[in-house]
Amino acid sequence: MEIQKPKSTSVGLQEENLHHQSSQIHTLSFHSPLCLLSVSTLCNISTLLEFFFSYRKAKIFHCSFQALKKKKKKKKKKKKKKKKVIKDMGILHDDVVLISQSDKEGEPSVITVNCPDKTGLGCDLCRILLFFGLSIVRGDVSTDGKWCYIVFWVVCKPTTRWELLKKRLVEACPCCSSASEIFYYRSELQPPKPPDVFLLKLCCYDRKGLLHDVTEVLCNLELNIKKVKVSTIPDGTVIDLFFVTDTRELLHTKIRQEETYKALEDIMQRIVINFNIEKVGPEIAACSQASPFLPSGITEDIFHLEVSNELPSVSLTSSNVSVVMDNSLSPAHTLVQIVCQDHKGLLYDIMRTLKDYRIQISYGRVYIRQGRKCEIDLFIMQADGKKIVDPSKQSTLSSHLKMELLQPLRVAVVSRGPDTELLVANPVELSSKGRPLVFYDITRALKMLNTCIFSAEVGRHMIGDREWEVYRVLLDEGASLSIPREKVEEGVWKLLMGWE
Repeated sequence: MEIQKPKSTSVGLQEENLHHQSSQIHTLSFHSPLCLLSVSTLCNISTLLEFFFSYRKAKIFHCSFQALKKKKKKKKKKKKKKKKVIKDMGILHDDVVLISQSDKEGEPSVITVNCPDKTGLGCDLCRILLFFGLSIVRGDVSTDGKWCYIVFWVVCKPTTRWELLKKRLVEACPCCSSASEIFYYRSELQPPKPPDVFLLKLCCYDRKGLLHDVTEVLCNLELNIKKVKVSTIPDGTVIDLFFVTDTRELLHTKIRQEETYKALEDIMQRIVINFNIEKVGPEIAACSQASPFLPSGITEDIFHLEVSNELPSVSLTSSNVSVVMDNSLSPAHTLVQIVCQDHKGLLYDIMRTLKDYRIQISYGRVYIRQGRKCEIDLFIMQADGKKIVDPSKQSTLSSHLKMELLQPLRVAVVSRGPDTELLVANPVELSSKGRPLVFYDITRALKMLNTCIFSAEVGRHMIGDREWEVYRVLLDEGASLSIPREKVEEGVWKLLMGWE
């Protein structure tokens, strides 16, 4: 009997695998041209295909894994952002200031401000509204000491630049910085840098109303007039020197200077002889400031009330001012109730006074009724978070508010030998900000009265313990004789108060 040698196990397995693979290939690709190939070739192709598909699967898995990782990271970032917004009281950029313009002419538009709180915020916002020529007819203020919500109902002009107004209001909101279009609260570590001062020199031929037209252009360009020196030469040539700062901080650029020159040239109808803008150093800016003290004659003419601390008895005042303080209605706040006659910048004058005394407003309501009667209720407290209990402090604050509402500005027309001089003065905030558009209103009133200006100066002076911005306008001798001084005085006063 012949004994068969057993086949090698490895060889048997190879043949079995080949047979299995070939059967798989034949089964899967029976109708494919691959069936015409040899078994060994098909095995190699099968191995390559298996490697290819396994590599492909691995790559797809790797990509999907990376995508999943990125997705998780994004979710984590979003969660962190949400937490940071809640923690830091963040708010969307578009929600800091909301403006709802009225559909009908004469009806008030609504401005809503929602931002972190600070002492004096209401003053800063009212100052901007006054600069843009808006009249506040109603207002509501509410704050918890950290976050505030303010609503103004305002009557606007047809030429109101709403986008620019919104930008300036957002900039006034404290401690806001943009990050991914979200505003976050941050504490102010350093005081803001003082703006650069520029000297604008303008030489041109004189005409009636020229100074007002130039002032109007500078105001529209957001160039703040810090000091003015205007003089007229006997040959009819005018030399104007304006020390200005730029709200947009672009006056050092050629484009901004050309924009200023073109705007002035458009309204001056080719009467410009020479025009130049240059940045001045701090030493020149300091020298440009007027003497800190006024002559005694001027002080007596328009500041006798401030020196004597008496209520005014002259005709150029507001009327029916009542200021009452009450500590019985709130356990934590002092209620201030004000009833007075409305005037341009009324709420600014109140907020400015409270800001200088470092008084915080927790809740406030302002309402102006028909006949220009204004009613204001303010729940206030001191910087230390306590109500005003001291009777002397109450009396000081009450009398100061009453004085500011009776005479927010001082106006007088006086004789200086053969010349006639118009004097206007307004108090300066402790933050060194003056009342906006005063010089603009003065020149506009004189233009409406057909009164020419021979020279004009603007400077800041210390009267008592306060700083004042004083406007000295020397009227043209021929024009001043044709109009009574009382009429000039009254016309300027009414325009400044918004009663024209």
